[in-house]
Amino acid sequence: MSANLSPSSPLRARTRRPRISRPRLLVQSAADAEDDRRRLLAGLLERPARIEPKHFYDAQGSALYAAITRLAEYYPTRLEAHVLATHREEITAQLPQRGQWVDLGCGDGDKVLPWLQATQAQRYIAVDAAQEWLAATIEQFATRHREIESIGVVTDLSGGWSLQHLLHECPPCPPVFFYPGSSIGNFDPEPAIALLRKVREHCGEDGCLLIGVDLTRDAKRLCAAYDDAIGVTAAFNLNVLRVVNRMLDADFDPRRFAHVARFDERESRVEMHLMSRERHSVRFGTPADTRRNFELGETIITECSYKYSARGFADMLDAAGFTQHQLWTSGEAAPSFGVFLARA
Repeated sequence: MSANLSPSSPLRARTRRPRISRPRLLVQSAADAEDDRRRLLAGLLERPARIEPKHFYDAQGSALYAAITRLAEYYPTRLEAHVLATHREEITAQLPQRGQWVDLGCGDGDKVLPWLQATQAQRYIAVDAAQEWLAATIEQFATRHREIESIGVVTDLSGGWSLQHLLHECPPCPPVFFYPGSSIGNFDPEPAIALLRKVREHCGEDGCLLIGVDLTRDAKRLCAAYDDAIGVTAAFNLNVLRVVNRMLDADFDPRRFAHVARFDERESRVEMHLMSRERHSVRFGTPADTRRNFELGETIITECSYKYSARGFADMLDAAGFTQHQLWTSGEAAPSFGVFLARA
């Protein structure tokens, strides 16, 4: 199903770049490591305690997330793939040719490959917070696709990232920002609009954004997607405690916590929690030597994933400065996944 929310037109780049096979890895977020530790500890000392979702994605967490996207219960990956495959020709006709693709939160990079080929992309910029995982992704990509320049950027999308200098290295190649998997839902509404606005600033006159958005409001289906029967999502959620232990020299025991997924209908979001199985104390060694008591049943909020209506997300795009956008959906009477193509 396709719905024109406002007019758009295809864009074409002007020249083909030469073949470059050696990948580059740029690190933007390393200087913020100490600030990350302070923010992480402050969140854990709050009531309720919080851990930012970006801390999920060490090498093990990234591998577990990749496994989650292949689960039967995790419908967003399957429905998004269906939308993109069904409408690939129509969407491709609206995209810049021979451009540079920016894969936000790239993971293993598999989702972007058909689009790079369909648009004869000259450049692939993979963006992720997990440095070890990203380095492996870029290395594999460069080995298999020597005709496309490949660059990895380690950065936190919730922080002060910028790709302007990098994009300006290749002025004839219009940027396509690719943000699949409804990852935008991990941001609260105001930060989500701020992120979309920053992407809009990077797009310039000729760039665009191709983004997947979860439109589901079915509580039973949502909770199953975030609490699968074999426990992969639970392992993913609990793994963040091991990340915290490394970052803060802490002594969390994951066996003392249980994974919980809830749907908040009023806020239209799924919440993931780690619930304490017993009353106990956790020590933190850095950046300050301190302790935190957890009561039986007390939870740590680890992720909120917002779900949208098609009109609601279109309004967010408008607020961010994307005045032209087109929507393709999964086609049910009440569509549960959508792909937007947006430009200024």
